[in-house]
Amino acid sequence: MSGDGDDQHLKPATRLVRGGRRKEWTGPVVNPPVWRGSTHLYDTDAERQAAGSNNADGQFFYGRRGAPTQWALAEALTQIEPGADGTVLYPSGVAAIAGVMLAVLKPGDRLLMTDNAYDPSRSMATGLLARLGVETSFFDPRDVEAFRAAVAGARAVWLEAPGSLTFEMCDVPLLAAIAREAGAVTMIDNTWASPLGFAGLEHGCDIVMMSLSKHVGGHSDLMMGSASAGKRWYAALRRVSHELGQVVSPDDAALAARGLRTMGVRLAAQTAAALRVAEWLEAQPQVARVLCPLLPSDPGHALWKRDFTGGCGLFAFVLASDDPAASARVADALALFGIGYSWGGFESLALPITPQSYRSCMPCPCGGAPALRLSIGLEDADDLIADLAAALALV
Repeated sequence: MSGDGDDQHLKPATRLVRGGRRKEWTGPVVNPPVWRGSTHLYDTDAERQAAGSNNADGQFFYGRRGAPTQWALAEALTQIEPGADGTVLYPSGVAAIAGVMLAVLKPGDRLLMTDNAYDPSRSMATGLLARLGVETSFFDPRDVEAFRAAVAGARAVWLEAPGSLTFEMCDVPLLAAIAREAGAVTMIDNTWASPLGFAGLEHGCDIVMMSLSKHVGGHSDLMMGSASAGKRWYAALRRVSHELGQVVSPDDAALAARGLRTMGVRLAAQTAAALRVAEWLEAQPQVARVLCPLLPSDPGHALWKRDFTGGCGLFAFVLASDDPAASARVADALALFGIGYSWGGFESLALPITPQSYRSCMPCPCGGAPALRLSIGLEDADDLIADLAAALALV
């Protein structure tokens, strides 16, 4: 769904509150109502035919193309993504990854994928895309000269900053500029920072995708993804989404729109708490290394500080232990952290991780040591630190 652009002069927090709330969609209430319906009715057959030929955003036609509940969320997301012409919604983050890749790539193309990408992105490249005749090469995003050589002849580049599980930073504007010069399309998974923390299109990327299940939903109760782009690639994303029959439920769209309104304050609180917890962990004898670009000691901190305007509550740490069961022992001992996938909700999570299992060319900063990923929620940071201290005493 494309945005009208009227609020682009406003600050991000204001756009979060106002985005997608057109009067024709909300009526006399604050939020767009939940429009449930597969069938859209017409007064005349001429009106039906006109709707079918006018394949435009905000046009009633059939439930697959959405209704005001979905349109309002998509427009709000467009309005917080500088440089976006429109946003497409998908029923999950992985569906968004697939939608983006299928809009850009065709049989015979070559994809370059950052080696620290989210595992489902890697699996899609080595699975679905490989079966469709797309070749994927993994690369270390920190080795700019090797990337410059590898990108020649590539159709597209897939980035993620910071990288999944181990949180390495890369110079996104530089890599995107090199890719553009070589004629390659740059796609980025921007779920960690969201547009509030990193403006992907403004930093040179062509398409930005997010898992809305995380920060936007914010309450661990919905599955959804999105992709935003400028005019050229938005049209391609929208077309392929329609061809695949992708649609999100209006009930989930309403939940996501509700979460979006408070995303700014939640991200700020979670980022501040995560930094406190990360700094505390860095000083613990049971911890060998904290993987968090928010920390001044992190190798990627300078890039994060230069390009990002925010962070989030997600980072990882490596235990000073050679016992592979130590990470599970710590996770089991935590009382305030749930053990589970996803992140970005109001509750804290801890997950034992083995990032070395998801690398093709990059060295893993964990080596073979046990490690945990933490998602810091909205609990008091002092309580989370006390909980971690008790659990780490078992290492």
